[in-house]
Amino acid sequence: MLAWHLDAEHSDHRFGEVPDPVPGPGDVRLSVVTSALNHMDHWLTVGRPRPPSFPHVPGCDVAGIVESLGPGVTTWAVGDEVVVNAAVVPEAALSRGVDSVLDPGLQILGEHRWGGHGALCVVPAHQLARRPKGRTWVEAATYPVCSTTAWRMLRRGRLEAGERVLVTGIGGGFATAAFCLARHLGAEVHVTSRDPAKRRRALELGAAGAHDSSEPLPVQVDVVVESIGPAVWDHVVRALRPGGRLLVCGGTSGPTVELDLPRLFYKQLEIIGASCGSQEEFSDVTRFLEEGLEVVVDGVYPLERYPEALQRLRAGEQVGKLVLEHTKGGTPA
Repeated sequence: MLAWHLDAEHSDHRFGEVPDPVPGPGDVRLSVVTSALNHMDHWLTVGRPRPPSFPHVPGCDVAGIVESLGPGVTTWAVGDEVVVNAAVVPEAALSRGVDSVLDPGLQILGEHRWGGHGALCVVPAHQLARRPKGRTWVEAATYPVCSTTAWRMLRRGRLEAGERVLVTGIGGGFATAAFCLARHLGAEVHVTSRDPAKRRRALELGAAGAHDSSEPLPVQVDVVVESIGPAVWDHVVRALRPGGRLLVCGGTSGPTVELDLPRLFYKQLEIIGASCGSQEEFSDVTRFLEEGLEVVVDGVYPLERYPEALQRLRAGEQVGKLVLEHTKGGTPA
């Protein structure tokens, strides 16, 4: 098949032929209709992480049509329109419910195994959900990674309607998804960014406030949704009300932070980490989209313009998701 792929460590993606992925027992093979970018697309090119083997096809967010079935698959049929949960776990792990992603066999689509930036994609049948009713193929590619992770965080953080939430780093796919989801759940949502244009865009999208993350924050909140790390850590911890919850899923400004312990225990704060989401949580988010959950798309690109979309992601210029449209057979549009 034709796919964007990496041929060697510390290289950039190129478009060309790679072997067709073959569905094994319990797998389905999809003809990819749309896929979306994540920072993993960039991290793989700099060896963080190193792909497990070469060639390697990236692409964590995938939506498509079931093209063929592996042995033993009875839950899906050729022609079904589906979306893939990128947090791939052994089928036995599903018995753990929302904690299936704690299984040591967890693999991330596009990182530990081939992803969806090509004509075909093979995944276990239990990783699928039907394309949300009433939503476009472009919208279907936006939510598997970012919105499912955001839901896991907000669920574990016990967010309630009417609470006040602060989302750091608005513009990135995850932060924008968390912003939309928190609003969908009835929260008052504030955001941060150092970029005035992104703050203005957030206000247009319905933010209750948009604040410069390089300064002390003029708001007290019940929940912080945080993916930046040391560059904003002190400000966001100070912004939490007593008993507040700090939900963390990233550290784009670095891996190490300093925490004032008296502030933690005197204010009785909680710090909750999360990454990806279970099949149960993925199904929840699919239902939210059918209910009208807003998703924000920054740009839609034909498959051949993947490098252009990746450059926009690397520059941090986007507000929302960057989506690739594929054509049947995988030839760039």
